[in-house]
Amino acid sequence: MTMATDPTSGNPAEPAQPGDTAGLDPAETLRLIRQQQEAARDATEPDGRLLFGAWGLAWVIGYLALWTTARETGTPEPWAGWVLAGCIVGATTFTIVHSVTRTAGLRGDSARIGALYGWTWFLAFTALGVLMGAMGAAGASPQVMAIAANGFACVIVGLMYIAGGLLFEEIRMAAVGGWMLVAAVLAAFAGMPNTYLVMAVAGGGGFLVMAVVEQVFRGRRRSSASPASPGRAEGGGQRA
Repeated sequence: MTMATDPTSGNPAEPAQPGDTAGLDPAETLRLIRQQQEAARDATEPDGRLLFGAWGLAWVIGYLALWTTARETGTPEPWAGWVLAGCIVGATTFTIVHSVTRTAGLRGDSARIGALYGWTWFLAFTALGVLMGAMGAAGASPQVMAIAANGFACVIVGLMYIAGGLLFEEIRMAAVGGWMLVAAVLAAFAGMPNTYLVMAVAGGGGFLVMAVVEQVFRGRRRSSASPASPGRAEGGGQRA
């Protein structure tokens, strides 16, 4: 067995070690970049799984309570209305806190956008409450009030999710916002008390389905950015 010599000095060169590389592997470099991008994305942008899940549970619980108590008489029990109101307030509060917290470490436009987006939820539903109070004072019937309250709430949520999808470049967030607008139309023509059932199934169910979809997509992104297993690495070397 002969050893190679260093052409500059004539001395025997040390044998190359298996782990030594002339430079970074382009595939490994790309994987590291993707991994860092995913970590930054998860830390600074709202988590769609949490937002979808919060609103899905709020709508399913709240509207099923209304529908269950209104099946016989067409008018829900007062306590069911308070259940829905509590669910909406809880989901709105969670959205505000989550959006503001996720963007708290950012500076400049990103921080302002996150904060404004979070507080717009509060302003929108506050305006809805004042508007419904004005309709009641003007003599609107309970049925008209119910259809208007549900429809307007659905439109607000739909438009806010579309806006969030545009701001945070989340196509699935915008998609569920569009579906909420469709649910608002379906609920308005369903008639009482079926309006409540449509809101629970189409509205709340749509949110929960999208939460599952978001989890699947996140899992795929992380697996594509994770290091290859030894078996895959060996296989890649054999195919090269």
